[in-house]
Amino acid sequence: MNAVLHLSLTSDRKGNGKRAKMGKLIYMDHAATTAVRPEVLDAMLPYFTEKFGNPSGVYTFASRNKDVINVARDIIADSLGAKPEEIYFTGGGSESDNWALKAVAAFQDKGKHIITTRIEHHAILHTCQYLEKRGFDVTYLDVDEKGMVDPDRLESAIRPDTILISVMAANNEIGTIEPISRIGAIAHEHGILFHTDAVQAYGQIPLDVNAMNIDMLSSSGHKLNGPKGIGFLYIRSGIKLGSFIHGGERKTGRNRECTGDCRNGQSCGACDALNGRSDEAGDRYQRSYDTQNFIGDSLFQTERT
Repeated sequence: MNAVLHLSLTSDRKGNGKRAKMGKLIYMDHAATTAVRPEVLDAMLPYFTEKFGNPSGVYTFASRNKDVINVARDIIADSLGAKPEEIYFTGGGSESDNWALKAVAAFQDKGKHIITTRIEHHAILHTCQYLEKRGFDVTYLDVDEKGMVDPDRLESAIRPDTILISVMAANNEIGTIEPISRIGAIAHEHGILFHTDAVQAYGQIPLDVNAMNIDMLSSSGHKLNGPKGIGFLYIRSGIKLGSFIHGGERKTGRNRECTGDCRNGQSCGACDALNGRSDEAGDRYQRSYDTQNFIGDSLFQTERT
C-alpha cells in the first residue's frame, strides 16, 4: 500500500489564467522507516568528524568512543530490564534476526525443529527457508483474522526436538501486538529458547525481557527516529551462541559489534532516538490511539454516506 500522499492545492494565478499547484507531502509509512530527528543528527555528527576514532583502539583518542558505545548499551539495556553485557550492536534488525536463528540452529544440539508464524518479517521467514534447505523442520503457525497467534495452538506444535520459537512482538503490516509474554512462558515451560523480532515494537510499547520471558530480542534504530545501519540483538546471559560475522570479536567471543566495532555515531544516534521516544512514550501512544479512532470513525461515516 502506498502510504505517501501528495495533497495539491489549486489556485488561479492573476493575469494569465493558469493554475498553479502546491503539493504537500504527508508521509504515513513510519512502520517502514522514520526520519532522523534533528537533535539525534546533531548528537551523531561529531563522531563522523573530530571524534572519529575506532573505539577498539588502545590510545585515549579512540578509547573515549568506547565509553560512548558503553553508555548507549547501558541505556538500551535499562529500557529492556536487561544487563549491558547482554546487548550486542548489529547493522540492523535483519542482521539481528539472522544471527538469532542461524546461531541457535548451529549451536543447539537438542534437535532441528523451529516454530514461527506465517506473518513474520522476511528476515525471519527467509532465514527459516534457508535453514529448511539445510535439514531443519519449520512449523509456520497461522493467525486469526486480527493477526493474533493462538498460544494454545503454538504449544500443541511443540515437539521433543523443538529448539526455538520465534514470534514477532508487533506486526509491521497491521500492527497486531502478539501475546509474547504468554508465548515466552510456554517456551520456558518446555525448555525452549524464545526469540522475538521487536523491530516494530521497541520504543513504541513497554518491553521487559525478564517479565516477558524473552531470551533474544531484535531491534533497529531507523524505526524510532534513529539512523539506518544500526540495530541490536539482546541475548540472555548463559545462552550459548557463536559469532555471526567473524573477525574482531569482543572478549565475550561473540559477534563483533556493528560488524566493525566502530559505529560510534550510529550507536550514539540510536541511544538519543530512544531517549526521545522514552520521554514522550505516553503521549505518542495516546496520539496514535486518537488518530486511529479518528480515521476509523471518518471511514465509517464516509461508508455510511
